[in-house]
Amino acid sequence: MAKILVVEDDLNLCDFLMDSLQFERYTVELVHNGLDALERLRISEYDAVILDWSLPEMDGLTLCREVRAERSKVPILMLTGRDTMIDKLAGLNAGVDDYLTKPFDVRELVARVKSLIRRSAGLTSNELRVGPLVLDPEKHVVRKNESEIQLLPTEFALLEFLMRHPDQVFSQEALLQRVWTSESEATSEAIRSCVKRLRKKIDGDSGEPLIQTVHGVGYKLRSV
Repeated sequence: MAKILVVEDDLNLCDFLMDSLQFERYTVELVHNGLDALERLRISEYDAVILDWSLPEMDGLTLCREVRAERSKVPILMLTGRDTMIDKLAGLNAGVDDYLTKPFDVRELVARVKSLIRRSAGLTSNELRVGPLVLDPEKHVVRKNESEIQLLPTEFALLEFLMRHPDQVFSQEALLQRVWTSESEATSEAIRSCVKRLRKKIDGDSGEPLIQTVHGVGYKLRSV
């Protein structure tokens, strides 16, 4: 499942966003000021950022400029009460990918986040297809050769990430940053255990595993 960073100092809105996004099965992390957000973006990878404009310590517009100056292409949705055309243009010129004014309908926010993630991954549909595997992140369904496979949430999140980047090798540290939350106590052993369970479920008794170990480097999902 996609990993989203929410940067918002309104704690009630944070709780609402957390509940709404987790309902859609996203992995969500929260920070409440711009400096903490910048530090988090420097040490972890995210599939999207929901960013408030008015933040303590560093405002959202400045944060966005800093992120883009560091060559990050993470999709950013600006969430703000500023609704003039001048404000919208300022956000877009700072590197914001989309702009949603408060108050908003959560269904629109979720739809915009999904669209940003799809565009970033170069996808035109929600389904991911790699070799014999088909994964639908919205329905939370995985199939292999039309047979459905039941996965635990972390297994699903890891497989989804690998399917978004087939044939690319990721170290254990990279997978911890992209799949597990920063607050979790995940370890290298947690990754090895998760990969082992995934292989058992998606490979069965077949020969070469779809998730391959590149010794001394990490793991990759082979596309053929």
